[in-house]
Amino acid sequence: MLETSARLLALLGLLQASAGWTGADLATRLDVSERTVRNDMTKLRELGYPVESVRGPGGRYRLGAGGKLPPLLLDDEEALAVAVGLRAATGITGVAETSARALGKLEQVLPDHLRRKLAAVVDAMDAGPVNTDSNVPDPDVDSGTLQALATAIRDHIGVRADYRDEPIEVEPYRLIAWQRRWYLVARDPRDDTWQPLRVDWLRLKVPGGRPFKASEPTLINGQSDLTEFVVREVARTGWAIHARLIIAASAEEVISRINPAVGTVEPIAADRSVLVTGGDSLEVVAVWIGMLGLDFTVESPPELRDHLEILAKRYAAAVST
Repeated sequence: MLETSARLLALLGLLQASAGWTGADLATRLDVSERTVRNDMTKLRELGYPVESVRGPGGRYRLGAGGKLPPLLLDDEEALAVAVGLRAATGITGVAETSARALGKLEQVLPDHLRRKLAAVVDAMDAGPVNTDSNVPDPDVDSGTLQALATAIRDHIGVRADYRDEPIEVEPYRLIAWQRRWYLVARDPRDDTWQPLRVDWLRLKVPGGRPFKASEPTLINGQSDLTEFVVREVARTGWAIHARLIIAASAEEVISRINPAVGTVEPIAADRSVLVTGGDSLEVVAVWIGMLGLDFTVESPPELRDHLEILAKRYAAAVST
């Protein structure tokens, strides 16, 4: 049988893990009598923990809302998973510093055997580069902005902001993280259109917008999946550099060669199509176009044509004898 202090911690851990326990179940788990469980519940209440009980044949104990928070009790696998997740998050711009602080606090309270396990996992692993990486640094995203947007989503409050220096007021719906960028999926009430807004391009205004009645979108701009919607819309409007290309191949051929994240394709003729694509720099766009493996003509922007001319001379010089 556990000592009283250890048993109280174990009891709190069980109450955290389930929405409700019968006294008999708790007694079996802790290897004590139901009377001891009742006494331990009284001790927890005296310590300020919001333990609730429902009497009767189906009576159960549970932790109520509010009051003094119980300690965070994790088993070995849970603690290791949280620590590894925080370690990975230290590489994400916008939450890197707070993730590192949280990881430091967690590591201080991990038992020695778990600290050794975590160190072994971290020392044994490396993260490979993202295959659609960019030569442009990841944008800084303020954690306060993310919190404000999440609160607006929860409370159904409109967002007022400057977006790339243009004033907007939208109804926020969901935050999507993709390609180390944060996007806010929002509805423009003026014309009932939906769009993904890059959070690092948003400058929130205070106070926020007007309350709105939330609606569950079943179809957004032809897409039923929010993540797919964001990926396709970002290819069209969410990059720092946008390019429009005429491809010497059918739309079907182009689509078969690209990831949906790369761009959108429209047919012109049986053997010609338009590819709208983009990236965070001219260099990245040039790499993606080269990987397509098809002849093309640049319609826009003119800066991309200039960059490709430089690359053409550089590549020609590399193979000249």
